[in-house]
Amino acid sequence: MTWPDCSGAEPRLEPRTTGDGSFSLWSEAFDQSFHSARGAIQEARSTFLAPADLERRPQGTEVKVLELCVGTGTNTAELLDHCRRHHLNLRWWGLESDQRPLRLALAEPGFCSQCSPEALAALRSLNDVGFCGAGAMVWGDARSSLQSLLPQLSRQCDLVIHDAFSPSVCPELWSMEFLELVARCLNPHGRIVTYCSAAAVRQTWRLLGLQQAGLPPPAGSGAHQWSGGTVASWNPLPLAVPLRPFTAMEEDHLLTRAAEPYRDPTLAGSAETIRASRAQKQAQGRGSSTSAWRRRWQGEAGLTDPGRFRPS
Repeated sequence: MTWPDCSGAEPRLEPRTTGDGSFSLWSEAFDQSFHSARGAIQEARSTFLAPADLERRPQGTEVKVLELCVGTGTNTAELLDHCRRHHLNLRWWGLESDQRPLRLALAEPGFCSQCSPEALAALRSLNDVGFCGAGAMVWGDARSSLQSLLPQLSRQCDLVIHDAFSPSVCPELWSMEFLELVARCLNPHGRIVTYCSAAAVRQTWRLLGLQQAGLPPPAGSGAHQWSGGTVASWNPLPLAVPLRPFTAMEEDHLLTRAAEPYRDPTLAGSAETIRASRAQKQAQGRGSSTSAWRRRWQGEAGLTDPGRFRPS
């Protein structure tokens, strides 16, 4: 995951060990962890790689992947190994603004031990020189980086991994304008995969004309976690495990004021400006409130405590 550049002292990053024993970090800047508590590796495999279904392609196929917010490199390492196991030729672009997470991960013995030798060598090359055999890292604000890459990536990508911090704290990378750039990178059958199930993001994909499917909550999730993420594509998605249609509750979520998109017309706005603009639009909107939505669906699928709902 990533964040815009900050002036002054750099925010703290603290090591964390996740549920599957894999390495992660916690960000002081956003007061959020880089990965879910169940495990960084499990998240990479179940949230990003399983829904991508890259293995459906014939062996020897070139697979083009854009990864937004590389962070510690866990998703990248798992992607590299996955493509190697399935004999796919990976061509990869990674966008990240902060070099510290990858550097810290590579200095941590626990992280190094969780990576295959091949993936570890690739990550070290990305850290040291910015490229490896599979592709290249682009350092800097993802908004400007993606604008620069668009002539090269337009309608080319088989997969986009979107793993930024949540929209409420990092709206820069979830705005209508940025997500439109992301969507333009997809080839007709490519997929955008994200852990995010925020109504604002799903509504933006819908307004842009993308088809969507939801992901089920991870096994063992608490009642507050009603979704495991979102997959979007220009063409209809096969609704087979792990992809599923949105539930009635999720569709109703898109009729609330929570579905007001984030806007960043200049692709250079601050988080505060983007949030303030959205809040103003929400106040003027006619949709129902999120609290009313919570009350309507209280008890659905065991959701007994609306205060623990996570509509994001």
